[in-house]
Amino acid sequence: MQFGNCSTSSGLCTCPPGFGDQDCSKPLCGSLADGEDRPFNNKQKDPDHPEKSLGCDCADGWEGLNCNVCKTNEACGPLKPEGTTDDDMICYKQGLVQKENHQMCDVTNKQIVEQLSPKKAQVTFSCNADAKTCNFQFWIGGEESFYCGLDTCSWKFDAQEKKNVTNYQCENIHCRCVPGRQLCGEGIGIDLSDFLAEEIKGPGAFREEHSGSGPSTSVFTEPAMDDMISSVFGDKSITLSCNSGECLYKMDVPGFEKPIKKINTPVVAGAIAGSSIFIVAVVLLIWWLSRRSNRRRYTAISLSSEDDRDDMLMADHRPASLHFENVSYAVNGKQILNRVQGAVRPGELMAIMGASGAGKTTFLDILARKNKKGTSTGEFYVNGEIISDSDFRSVIGFVDQDDIMLPTLTVHETILDSAKLRLPADMPIGAKERRVEDVERQLGIHQIRDSIVGSEETRGISGGEKRRVGIACELITSPSILFLDEPTSGLDAYNAYNVIECLVNLVKTYNRTVVFTIHQPRSNIVALFDQLILLAQGRTVYSGPFSSCQGYFDSIGYACPPGFNIADYLVDLTMHAGSQHSPMDDVIAAEAADPATRSSSLLAVKSVTSKSNLKAEYSDIGSEDEDDSSSSDRERRGITTTRPSHEAVRRSNEANRRISVADQQARELFTRKKPQHQRPKSPVTPTNFGEEGQLLLNDLTQDDPLPETHRQRHPRSSSDLDNLVTAYATSDVAVSLADDIRSSVASAKSANGPNGAATSSNGSTTPTNNNMTPSSSSSPNSPVGAPLPKVKGYKKVGIPGQFLILAVRTWRNLYRNPMLMLTHYAIAILLAVFLGFLFFGLTDSISGFQNRLGLFFFVLALFGFSTLTSLTVFSAERLLFVRERAKGYYSPVSYFAAKVLFDIVPLRLIPPVILGGIVYPMTGLLPSWPHFLTFLSFLILFNFAAAAICLFLGILVRNPGVANLIGSLTMLFSLLFAGFLLNRESIPTGLHWLQNLSIFHYGFEGLIVNEVKELRLVDKKYSLDIEVPGAVILSTFGFDTQALVRDVWGLVGVTIGGLAAGLGVMWVWLVERR
Repeated sequence: MQFGNCSTSSGLCTCPPGFGDQDCSKPLCGSLADGEDRPFNNKQKDPDHPEKSLGCDCADGWEGLNCNVCKTNEACGPLKPEGTTDDDMICYKQGLVQKENHQMCDVTNKQIVEQLSPKKAQVTFSCNADAKTCNFQFWIGGEESFYCGLDTCSWKFDAQEKKNVTNYQCENIHCRCVPGRQLCGEGIGIDLSDFLAEEIKGPGAFREEHSGSGPSTSVFTEPAMDDMISSVFGDKSITLSCNSGECLYKMDVPGFEKPIKKINTPVVAGAIAGSSIFIVAVVLLIWWLSRRSNRRRYTAISLSSEDDRDDMLMADHRPASLHFENVSYAVNGKQILNRVQGAVRPGELMAIMGASGAGKTTFLDILARKNKKGTSTGEFYVNGEIISDSDFRSVIGFVDQDDIMLPTLTVHETILDSAKLRLPADMPIGAKERRVEDVERQLGIHQIRDSIVGSEETRGISGGEKRRVGIACELITSPSILFLDEPTSGLDAYNAYNVIECLVNLVKTYNRTVVFTIHQPRSNIVALFDQLILLAQGRTVYSGPFSSCQGYFDSIGYACPPGFNIADYLVDLTMHAGSQHSPMDDVIAAEAADPATRSSSLLAVKSVTSKSNLKAEYSDIGSEDEDDSSSSDRERRGITTTRPSHEAVRRSNEANRRISVADQQARELFTRKKPQHQRPKSPVTPTNFGEEGQLLLNDLTQDDPLPETHRQRHPRSSSDLDNLVTAYATSDVAVSLADDIRSSVASAKSANGPNGAATSSNGSTTPTNNNMTPSSSSSPNSPVGAPLPKVKGYKKVGIPGQFLILAVRTWRNLYRNPMLMLTHYAIAILLAVFLGFLFFGLTDSISGFQNRLGLFFFVLALFGFSTLTSLTVFSAERLLFVRERAKGYYSPVSYFAAKVLFDIVPLRLIPPVILGGIVYPMTGLLPSWPHFLTFLSFLILFNFAAAAICLFLGILVRNPGVANLIGSLTMLFSLLFAGFLLNRESIPTGLHWLQNLSIFHYGFEGLIVNEVKELRLVDKKYSLDIEVPGAVILSTFGFDTQALVRDVWGLVGVTIGGLAAGLGVMWVWLVERR
């Protein structure tokens, strides 16, 4: 039935749409969207109206006896192709078949309508484009009367001025009656069964004229049928009024042309112009900020007690004495320091001297309680008490040998930032600024306060000025004890003296305690020392008052010759004292060597020509009235007792050639001598040499035997260093120092009591005043046992305040060194224009899809490798951070947050916005705000994730070259698993987790799904239109069309994880270890 495809073996038929039952004779209800699961029309008669049949209703938006004709676009939504939306479907009502057209027609022949009244005559007409067949069914009162099948059909559409005409031409027609139906044997009426089966052969035609939105006027013609209609009803053909409907995808509608994307030229021009204006504005802002003068804000002078209290910070400090003993330090089994002791009180300047490698810097670090890699031991007392490291660090300052500062900041900004971070949190900013100005004036750097610090690449202040700026950053907190590591290193003599003079002024005027290391200072600097510690190979050669130093060494037989710098003499003495033999051995060995190649360490720092020449000239002259013992001794030493003659002069000249002046000076400097008061007077005293010549001759002619007690104390097998160390350990200076330490500790215990309270004269205890004024504190001239106040720190600014201060500092550093930022912006604009020109007007074709892949891949690669600049965001300030953190400037959290903020916002947020704003309209990507914002969001999130990874690597890896290599490899491997170079299905199962770690995968998948998911890609090959839904091709490439949210969270997770890992490494790993 209905000319369906039926099986001869089972008798079952595959029915046309809208028909069902085993013989396809029953019309179906519902809609075409229901597929094959549609209810039957039960053909029940309405008892009140027998001419009507009670059937099921059609679904909303559908009509017709078998519910095959759509009425609205919404009704076609369920029939949408995969990858499209309901809005893409159209109910095409023009009557021209595209795939499978259905029409519901009312018969309009007057005679036929009257003849069949009251029943309604209707026709259903449908055509299938692929099979080139049509079906024609004639219905009376809702029941099918006869049906015709038409094949070998063709059709055409003619759009005329006032109407559209559709013509169907079919070569063959086969018609059949439905037995027992009206016109087909029911009752005594007309029976067309034989006529339809035998006479109707074709060709047939169906013509439809559509002039508006209402039903069309249609005519069905066939030669035999037309003759029958004409003879029976008097009309030429069957005339109809039809409603057609076919659900089509919007691009399948006849007359629809795929819209050519029009590039919005004003938008593109506006985006480029806006980006360019932004760059110009940034440049002008940077120019203005970098060249504007620091505007001073002068206010009325306040005389309130609160301001007075703040201004008293420098003067109203806690004086601190420092005593230490038995200080030792070892690392990797090697002893670096051994039982060093010393003491320095407020108002004193302690210098630590020694040759290179003597352990000066190590000893200073231990005194300042720096974090050392080795093991240190010893007792340290501040004002006679042992205090915690945190309290100790809060009242000291430490100036490193290398001046590490931000080169883009001015002198005033550098010191002011130190003041803001380290002074009490409740101290007003005005008081802090006044404090900074006071320190600048004290150190003589107020006139350069607006000069930038500078670096090797950027010219700034001089080395001496930079050293004083470093000292100012420590003095700003009014430290009780100030440590400096070789403050004169790298400075000329004038600037070196200025630096030490500043320290002396600080010590004497403000009653501070200063400890510093120094290497071979000149004589005018040495004269400023109060205390001296002389180290050799980590051992104490001398520790005590500098005023007693020269007398002490004279007393043990190492007198500094007149005219020599005592500092040079002591350093050279310690250098040569470490060997197992006397320096005279070196002198004797040097005599046999070429004078030009002798060790310069054996030469005196300053020649004393007259003294040496006299020794050489009269080395062979003796006295005639010597006794026998003296004479034999002189003979053994080659000394005569006659007046100098020509022969004597000749021999003297030969002696000069044999023993050089340098050798004689080395003999004087490094040969132990008895104290002058212990030397026996020479029995021979030439009268014509003068007093100086007599003394020199006496020095030369003495055999200088060691006393027996000293021989027992210093066996010959020990080195000169052992002798020097032992001599100091048993000296009155060492005993006095030990007594001073014990007295200070005892005095502190007596003053503070067992519970830290001061004991009054009547035995009661009162709380100790930790804020004693300078007048009540101990001075350098105070008694040894005078108690000093306890030292304790104060509350500094919190993490939020630290962040604001560091954020401003980081911003200054950024805009005063703007090349990196401006380069990012310029590259973003230039490449955006280039990419927009290269990928201009992307089409919705297969080649357009390929171009989209290339565009997104290149943009992500550009931003991914551009973020490698984040590797240097922290590395350039690594040492600065470590030192400032060790000094208690700030918490790692506040520093990290400031660095992240001013790296991410200017360098990682703005460039993708600039590039996206230009590329998106030029390339013709989906023109909707949601898609555009999603596009920008993925670019920004990807940039953030890549920057977080590089920032973490820059913190973790110290070497910039290694960090750059690891960062590049990380980006390349992430790029490999993006989904463009390697399909997910091709990745081994065990390596799928690598794609889950790939930021390129998250970014690439998000961009391509956002753009292509709703497209239908069309390509024309060999006159065929190949149409592929975007979702299908995305799935083929291994992308998940439902993974946008997952991709967003993936990038967010990598960003948070990278930042957290970077902060963790910074917190745990970047701790000062010296």
